[in-house]
Amino acid sequence: MNAELAGYDESIRTRLEAVVSCLDGLTEAQINWRPTLDEGNSLYAVAAHTLGNAQAWVLGIACGVDLRRDRPAEFAATGADTFWLRYELTRLSSQITGALTAMTPDQLERRFVPPQELWGGGNPAHEITPRYALLHVIEHASLHLGHAELTRDLALNQG
Repeated sequence: MNAELAGYDESIRTRLEAVVSCLDGLTEAQINWRPTLDEGNSLYAVAAHTLGNAQAWVLGIACGVDLRRDRPAEFAATGADTFWLRYELTRLSSQITGALTAMTPDQLERRFVPPQELWGGGNPAHEITPRYALLHVIEHASLHLGHAELTRDLALNQG
């Protein structure tokens, strides 16, 4: 793996680990607690969504793996503990490293329109490159890491 791809791999995996780690030491009630805001999400849902986004955008979009995504299920996810999230993090991290190891630097510039199903909600899919997809995952996971840290603080202060 060249230095650029290795940097994406490390950055993505580090951010995913940080998001899931926000659930460490919390009770079932705390990891499933939702802020009373429009579209407020629990820590568990934020972590499930962040992992789902990384899988879709790294493996499905950037690396061309044929997979399906159920984005609404990511936001509806709940759990009694972090076992499933940790399992998914380990599995996904290994798959990301493997997929990026198989990529060549020239593949980062290939232009294509990803499947809308993997793209997610909001805007319609448009032409991008694998490099754009990898940078999107880093940006997206960073954004949700901030959400997870704030939601953790709020969940800890619920009586």
